[in-house]
Amino acid sequence: MQIYNTLTGKKAPLEPLEPGKVRLYVCGITVYDFCHIGHARMAVVFDMVSRWLRVAGYDLTYVRNTTDIDDKIIKRADEVGESITALSERFIEAMNEDFERLGIIRPDAEPRATRSMPAILTMIETLIEKGHAYAADNGDVYYDVSTFDGYGKLSGKKVDDLRSGARVDVNEAKDDPLDFVLWKAAKAGEPAWESPWGQGRPGWHIECSAMATECLGDTFDIHGGGVDLKFPHHENEIAQSEGATDAPFATTWMHNGFVNVDNEKMSKSLGNFFTIRDVLKRYRGEEIRAFILLSHYRSPVNYSDASLDAARAALTRLYTAMRGIDPTIATPRASLPPVLAERGGASGGSGAPRRDSLEDFQRRFFEAMNDDFNTPVAFAVLFDLAREVNRLRDENPAAASAHVALMRELGGHLGFLQDDPDAYLRGQGAAGGLDDTAIEALIEQRTAARKAKDFAESDRIRDELAAAGITLEDGAAGTTWRRGQNKVPDTE
Repeated sequence: MQIYNTLTGKKAPLEPLEPGKVRLYVCGITVYDFCHIGHARMAVVFDMVSRWLRVAGYDLTYVRNTTDIDDKIIKRADEVGESITALSERFIEAMNEDFERLGIIRPDAEPRATRSMPAILTMIETLIEKGHAYAADNGDVYYDVSTFDGYGKLSGKKVDDLRSGARVDVNEAKDDPLDFVLWKAAKAGEPAWESPWGQGRPGWHIECSAMATECLGDTFDIHGGGVDLKFPHHENEIAQSEGATDAPFATTWMHNGFVNVDNEKMSKSLGNFFTIRDVLKRYRGEEIRAFILLSHYRSPVNYSDASLDAARAALTRLYTAMRGIDPTIATPRASLPPVLAERGGASGGSGAPRRDSLEDFQRRFFEAMNDDFNTPVAFAVLFDLAREVNRLRDENPAAASAHVALMRELGGHLGFLQDDPDAYLRGQGAAGGLDDTAIEALIEQRTAARKAKDFAESDRIRDELAAAGITLEDGAAGTTWRRGQNKVPDTE
């Protein structure tokens, strides 16, 4: 398995510190508001990564933290007149609800900053003892960047360039503009914890360093997060953790790309963000997930209705191929071991129609996923499988069933295609005022009209259904239908 390592700037084989076991830490959400589509991308990407590592046979420990004490949380709690604990709990619950609808499996551990204070305080004390940090006169504790020779190795930034462009707030007591806070002295009305330097609370960067090492050890295999965290957050994590432990922090760094809106980075500060739950009013979780994974995780993606409609169309194409075929009638097939993906075979991609065996399809899928989690190519394999299902549907039902079974298996590795095809294609609730019973009744009337050669009435019924967003598909086995837009109805 090859993974692109941000630290080295190239792909390299995954070589776990402990053979057969992988330890993964991902920077999670600061819970002061509902999660947006940028958060969804991070969560879906590393859910995909964790799923595939397990499929590939690794014993995975996946940790994703929650930041539940932060300047933004304090400010929002004050604005709405809510306690910080109540605000954090409310948005953690909302986050879990949103992530569940996106098909995200809960990590093995979800540490919170407020529950990790002993580890945070211990790490700060260690950094002071080793000369990497100092307590300022104002009660803050700062990390001394000049003491860490490797500062900038993740982001590629040079210390001298950073220093020349740095600004120091008049209220800060830093020795150097690049120094960053580890412990903030308490302010009136803010939450605080006891420490050797007086009451206060931790800085954001030290929280992740302490939680990661507490859960996974001084050195672990993969550290992930959004590319916006690469500097300064992840750079500061490295300085803190390696300064405290004298050991490498993470051997591989993975960063997912931005979500853009009109080719501009999505962010709360720009006001161009969309919450997950707002988008879920119009699109299913599986469709949002497809929108995210149809692009490579390192590439930027552009959020738009057109992009989400394209993801819906992709899923519709796959579910339509699966529709009407029972995957259980196929002869049971032994799953191809993931290591076979490394033995060559056809390359991924979706070009001219091909006549691959089931093992070929599976091998191509494994090759794609083992090549830095190349989900676009993995999707292409699913589309090729769907094409083959459509070819085999009438001439060889047993073979078509085997291919549908493989589609469900491979799609499941990415968190897709586990719904009943009819349930997906027919959508949820009524469309254009028509529920399922009314639609079926109109289809029966149309069938009767066609048999009576009353084509004007048949066309009228088809047009009525089309106006309600219903697409009819006539075949040898009769007429099936789906909601053309397949949008989740607004329940509010």
